[in-house]
Amino acid sequence: MESLQLDLNDPTTLAAIAAVVGLILLGILIGFVRGRKKRARSEEPTPTPEALEGDRPKIRVDERGKPQPESTLPLQIEDLLPGPPEAPAAPAPVREGRVTPPPAPPADLSAFRTGLESTRGNLISRLAGVFRRGRELDTSILDEVEEVLITADVGVHTTERVLEALRTQMNGGRLSSADDAWDAIREEARSILATSGKGLSLGATPTVILVVGVNGVGKTTTIGKLASRFDRQGKSLLLAAGDTFRAAAVTQLEVWGRRVGCEVIKGKDRADPGSVIFDAIQSAKDRGIDLVIADTAGRLHTKVPLMDELKKLGRTVEKALGRPADHVLLVLDATTGQNAIQQAQLFKEALPVSGIVLTKLDGTAKGGVILGIVDQHQVPIEFIGIGEKVEDLKPFATEAFLEALFESPEALEPAEEAQSLA
Repeated sequence: MESLQLDLNDPTTLAAIAAVVGLILLGILIGFVRGRKKRARSEEPTPTPEALEGDRPKIRVDERGKPQPESTLPLQIEDLLPGPPEAPAAPAPVREGRVTPPPAPPADLSAFRTGLESTRGNLISRLAGVFRRGRELDTSILDEVEEVLITADVGVHTTERVLEALRTQMNGGRLSSADDAWDAIREEARSILATSGKGLSLGATPTVILVVGVNGVGKTTTIGKLASRFDRQGKSLLLAAGDTFRAAAVTQLEVWGRRVGCEVIKGKDRADPGSVIFDAIQSAKDRGIDLVIADTAGRLHTKVPLMDELKKLGRTVEKALGRPADHVLLVLDATTGQNAIQQAQLFKEALPVSGIVLTKLDGTAKGGVILGIVDQHQVPIEFIGIGEKVEDLKPFATEAFLEALFESPEALEPAEEAQSLA
């Protein structure tokens, strides 16, 4: 084979060699550039979808309607650094079930003191005079205690109970001072009121509260204030205008309904109150309403036909609900004193009264009737009215009541002395 010899003096040969060398150098350069790019891409962090969205150019439209890309600021080194970790999101509040009301606020002791001011002046100040400091305890003191309790509308039955407790402890040698006797009366009052102020259970749906009482005690106003209280607890309500014999009662209940924001079921004038309450219960069952509060016509407790009609109303509620009314609240006017105890007796004979609402307590010195009602009829006090405002209908709290009513004898002595000087 003949050897290949290149003629370097031949221009054609030189041109061919230069072309080959150029191609080799170009290939090396291209390979170098591609390697750099590949390494750079492998070192870049993978962008998140949010970052890609943020880097996407925004489109603007100029005055001629042509889209223009929005200019972006140059990327700074701080933009590449990770930001501080975000604080964990607060957990969403868990909504309480409608069956469970929020915790009851603590009793307003100052409100109880204000509402019981007249009763405290009549009952407790006079008892403080009986147990004045330095007086020896003997059986004669019991006669004075009896007079004070009877005239303060505590009632004969309850007065005898308190005197028997004092007499027993005195004979047993457990009363050595006026302070001991004072404490004994307060403890007996605590025992009488032990079942009061437990609150209304609202477990069933709908819960039906039937409100009864004589004319003028404040039934409709009490219903409005109760509705406002339950509305603040997140309950859905219906009000039943069962007092169909008094147009003003229906109008008044409608005003409360608008104020609270709940519907009022009513009938025509002189309509059967049982049919109105029946319709209200049926509507509440169909719509999943939590609570029905039913008004009833005021009636004299001495009128037998009217009380018989109330018994019929109770049977109507049981027919519509499938069970008796969950609560029958008897509204009593504290200013009537002993008459309130008689009213409670006759209403108990017509319906299973489950609780007492005692209104107008702030305007009377006869607040001692609370002890008589609970002791004689074994019906708890659930609410007391101590003013005109919505918030003046207070859930009864036994300890707050006793603390507000039974001020220490020493605290009341200056007031007693001032009265004696006058």
